[in-house]
Amino acid sequence: MRRVRFHSYGGPDVLRVEEAAAPVPGPGELLVRTEAIGVTLPCVRRVRGDGNGGGDPLPATPGGEIAGTVVALGPDVTGFAPGDRVTSLTLTGSYTELALAPAFLASRIPDGASAVEAVALVRSGHVALAALSTAAPQGTESVLITGAASGTGHLAVQLAKLQGVPRVVTAVSSAAKAEFLRELGADEVVTYDQESWGAPVDIVLDGVGGELLPRALAALAPGGRLIFFNSGGGTVPAYDLLAGAKTITGLTMRHFSTVHRELYEEHRAQLWELAGSGRLRAAVHAELPLAEAAKAHEIIEARANLGKVVLRP
Repeated sequence: MRRVRFHSYGGPDVLRVEEAAAPVPGPGELLVRTEAIGVTLPCVRRVRGDGNGGGDPLPATPGGEIAGTVVALGPDVTGFAPGDRVTSLTLTGSYTELALAPAFLASRIPDGASAVEAVALVRSGHVALAALSTAAPQGTESVLITGAASGTGHLAVQLAKLQGVPRVVTAVSSAAKAEFLRELGADEVVTYDQESWGAPVDIVLDGVGGELLPRALAALAPGGRLIFFNSGGGTVPAYDLLAGAKTITGLTMRHFSTVHRELYEEHRAQLWELAGSGRLRAAVHAELPLAEAAKAHEIIEARANLGKVVLRP
């Protein structure tokens, strides 16, 4: 099988296509022939070695989300069979023709849905819904979303409006993304370099972090809360939290899907129902061959994507 591998940290040029033996599924794992692979900012950061906790141990296969067909089951796996079409997070990389996926994170793709739609909708939609669930906006509370044109961000914009949030502010790298976001329901669009991001908000969903984190925290009204679900890290003075009575809550899908298993399943059903009814649109910016993973990373690094970037083996 073919896979994409990197043996040193760096930019897109460190990615190489290699031949490798097919992996063998262990306990609780599915072996999936991939049909669509999601490319995300956390993947790009890990290849550069600057994600949370540093980069992956070298050499490594990047990635973390797939859609495809089950070809084999590991010991003790129930509820799935070879031939099932599934989408899943992966814990060992996904830029490969055959990927290992934990069965407890996998879900079936409904009849009539494509693998590309599944990989664009499910993982990113789960993150968006988990962030909104953690924030729990109430009544007239407003929400600001950073990285709003990303695979997760553009779904969070739509889901916030569907949940009745009256004011959704979107923060992005370029004003060129404004029309895309307004079509999805954004009430306001600001760019990171603006001196002011407008009136303070009650909630920030931060998908960027890093140097942007202090700005995101400053955008909160007194008593506001920030949900931190990115791989960019960042620091803020503790006094800023104290003085503004603000809170920051970290979110990882591995923890959320384990601790809130029933809610995770409810979210999965909700995502497909909303997509099937046309109320939620998972935008795909680009579909590229697996061999062009470097080009996919270039798009993400340039912050040029409007929605999801997908690799096709």
